[in-house]
Amino acid sequence: MPHLIVEYSPGLEDIVDMPAVLASLHDTLLSLDPFPTAGIRVRAYRADHAIVADGHPDNHFCALTMNVGHGRETEVLKAAGDTVFATAQAAFAGPLGQPHFALSLEIRVIDPVLTWKDTPIHGRLSKT
Repeated sequence: MPHLIVEYSPGLEDIVDMPAVLASLHDTLLSLDPFPTAGIRVRAYRADHAIVADGHPDNHFCALTMNVGHGRETEVLKAAGDTVFATAQAAFAGPLGQPHFALSLEIRVIDPVLTWKDTPIHGRLSKT
């Protein structure tokens, strides 16, 4: 972990280059010390049906949710979140300069008893 899930409003792809945004977020996660490379996932989902705020047709949103494994100090996660959010703010600088955009990030810590994994990727990457 972390798994970064990017949910965004329809039409946002017309304003920003979403593959470039995802690559930038992925690069940022790779640079952060507390996260093993093998656990990083970045994926995006367009919300095909969404009404944002007052329903104005120019309104857009991007909601980032970062799921992380249990055991990291709150201060470490806060610093990682600050870095990821700064990357997102830079990637969405254009829309953030307009009065019709909302950007958010939430970090969720996963209970270790309530998660199951079978990830051979970890073994492969630990050998390099």
